[in-house]
Amino acid sequence: MKKLILFAVLSLFLIKGHATDQFVFFQKETGYFTLINQCTPCRIVTDSNEDEGIRMAVENLKEDFFRVSGNRPVVSSSAGNDSVCIYVGSMESPIIRQLIKDKKISEKELAGKNEKYIISLLEHPQKGIARALVIAGSDKRGTIYGIYELSRQMGVSPWYWWADVPTVHRENVYIRPGSYSDGEPKVKYRGIFLNDEAPALSGWAHEKFGGFNSKFYEKVFELVLRLKGNFMWPAMWGNAFYDDDAENGPLANKMGIIMGTSHHEPMALNQQDWKRRGSGRWDYQTNSKTLQEFWTFGMERARNWEKVVTVGIRGDGDAPMGGEEGKDHEYTPNEKKNIALLKRIVNDQRQIIRKVTGKSVDKTPQVWALYKEVQNYYDKGMKVPDDITLLLCDDNWGNIRKLPDLTEKPRKGGYGMYYHFDYVGAPRNSKWINISPIPRVWEQMHLAYEYGIRQLWIVNVGDLKPMEYPITFFLDMAWNPDRFQANNLQEHTESFCREQFGTTYAKEAARILSLYPKYNRRVTPEMLNHQTYSFNYREWEKVVNEYNALARDADNLLQEMPGNYRNAYEQLVNFPVQACANLYNMYYAQAMNHRLAKENNPEANIWADRVASCFKRDSLLMQYYNKQISDGKWNHMMDQVHIGYTSWNNPPKQVMPEVVRISPEKFPHTFAEKDGYVSMEAEHYTRAANGKETQWIIIPDFGKTLSGVTTTPVTVCPENCYLEYDIDFTKSNNINVTLLLAPTLNFNHNKGLSYGISVDGENEQIINFNGHYRGELGEWQANPIIKSETQHKVTAGKHTLRIRPLNPGIVFEKILIDCGGLKDSYLGAPETLNYTNMQASKK
Repeated sequence: MKKLILFAVLSLFLIKGHATDQFVFFQKETGYFTLINQCTPCRIVTDSNEDEGIRMAVENLKEDFFRVSGNRPVVSSSAGNDSVCIYVGSMESPIIRQLIKDKKISEKELAGKNEKYIISLLEHPQKGIARALVIAGSDKRGTIYGIYELSRQMGVSPWYWWADVPTVHRENVYIRPGSYSDGEPKVKYRGIFLNDEAPALSGWAHEKFGGFNSKFYEKVFELVLRLKGNFMWPAMWGNAFYDDDAENGPLANKMGIIMGTSHHEPMALNQQDWKRRGSGRWDYQTNSKTLQEFWTFGMERARNWEKVVTVGIRGDGDAPMGGEEGKDHEYTPNEKKNIALLKRIVNDQRQIIRKVTGKSVDKTPQVWALYKEVQNYYDKGMKVPDDITLLLCDDNWGNIRKLPDLTEKPRKGGYGMYYHFDYVGAPRNSKWINISPIPRVWEQMHLAYEYGIRQLWIVNVGDLKPMEYPITFFLDMAWNPDRFQANNLQEHTESFCREQFGTTYAKEAARILSLYPKYNRRVTPEMLNHQTYSFNYREWEKVVNEYNALARDADNLLQEMPGNYRNAYEQLVNFPVQACANLYNMYYAQAMNHRLAKENNPEANIWADRVASCFKRDSLLMQYYNKQISDGKWNHMMDQVHIGYTSWNNPPKQVMPEVVRISPEKFPHTFAEKDGYVSMEAEHYTRAANGKETQWIIIPDFGKTLSGVTTTPVTVCPENCYLEYDIDFTKSNNINVTLLLAPTLNFNHNKGLSYGISVDGENEQIINFNGHYRGELGEWQANPIIKSETQHKVTAGKHTLRIRPLNPGIVFEKILIDCGGLKDSYLGAPETLNYTNMQASKK
């Protein structure tokens, strides 16, 4: 127990010790530095020759000040006449070099460090400057991360644009004295892969930006940097990053994003580059010269930009070598031949890298992905040079396939991990909604980190939305995995929700945000169907009730939130919960429909209608996300088909689940004793006889349960009108029959209203059920029903109960027969229809 407590204490210490401490505050205390004074921000001072990426981040900081205060700060290369300011720069900046020279900043805190920043409050840093907040970076990205840390602590969410998170207005903002840093990242390359991006992300990007161009990527790169990532594989379904927009490559390099290409796209080229520029087969055995020229072109185009070069090869279209596109799950023979060819390919690719760069080949970061069958080649003995990063992979479903041997000598190029939040392939696509619970992500990536996978972490995020929170967690963990332990994961979720929705709503939002991917990972929405869960142990009912309860909680929280938070909350929390709860209701309704249809129970039709209703609601929810949230800003983001799968790939359009419908109108209702009682809705008579001048009518939705049945016209006394109910009794018995009648009073001069009741037409009893009423208030008003009881004797077998109204204005609602087992209930026992003569028909 003591060890367990110590572990918990240490884990909390790790969270505090390895993350940047809070240095921005909104209440002034003694010694605090005023960053924003009465909505006026401090001047930002940065060198005019500072790196362009840092200057772009400074411009974003300028806009962040506007989001917070309503005003933009002055940005200049000197403080002018101001006595306070913000200095921003990397170690290469003359401003920062001077501060180091004057021993205002410790050089050892930055020199030789990777992507580290320090944020320090300095007293009299230079002549004429009383105080200054300094953001200094060991390098370009370190400086950028420091800039965005200030933005984040001021209240600008990294998701301010991508999830429409509002910024709280502040008139005054203060900095607590001290020096702050997040240290160096524990994983060198940390990034996301935009993949499987059609139809959702592609439709949105083309409508919003005209395609996957530099306008689009500027937004993506900014997000990645705000999340302290530094690496990307770009969208590649019908897209070629460097070819789609000539500004894409320079922009990434300028902003500080290291680019790569996916596991099957070597030499800084996308598959679409080959489709546009290649000739002949994608086969090195027969077309090596063309491929070498193609790869040389790719390396020359990206020569001057930061990158990690993918080496190796798979078949065209991410298929196995020698295999067919879409059949990568099948065993591919000729492994020995493929291994020899792959070794030759990697060697030739490295010669191209060396030749194009003019440097030793190990100076260019390279990665070889052990994806699917390529891992088999590695396991069979294929090796690559030590400077190449071995990119290990999960099974596309978040389960790591291979880890380094802890006894092996460390590799110079280290190890990476290619992980998935999204996947297209067997057993079924998963590309619509978040199915990645954080505890599972942590457990697998913790395993990876502890086994030495620390060079590169890349995660397939599909359309980017709606994976906002798992992306945040993945990149946070990549920065410092030591912060996270099994017992503090929910704390991170609450922190995330606090940044997006404020302290008041954070805990409940985090609970919902944690639960819905847990429910989704039980079975993915695309895999879910009416047979997934069992009726044993009331399993279906349990999981549906869980999701419905979560949906109610999510909607209740939405109603509590101020209006400016709702768009963000809908995207991050409420929409996925409502959409997935609706799916559960739809498939549960289908399961109930099929179950009742097997019993020839016409209630199957009610569940069939619910299936159709849920199916329609799904389309309305998708339309709501696309067209109404944030005034349609995210149109097409919910275009992904997710209902109607019959194979691993999605159908071209949504297909409503098959339902079965019963045709009860062809067969009279009959009833059977069950558990010592019979229950019948008055509407479900076996036969009805009308009089010469009167007839029966049903009043839908009347009374407490289904409907009411009465005669019309109400001014004519019914003659020879009756209702009959055929009932199968299990044994001879004395029975008590209770008619549940509408609380119609004795409006006929206090004479009262009467009916006749008999079994098999014998010994009819005449009952006046309200003649005694004299205007007293009580039971009939409190419980709007009149119970009228009679006693009869029956033998086992079929009998007919006849009810005959003797006055107009009587409304029959329900009939209950106590055969010895009827229990008390407010609405009356459930109906005991006998379905043996009813037939089912599929529609």
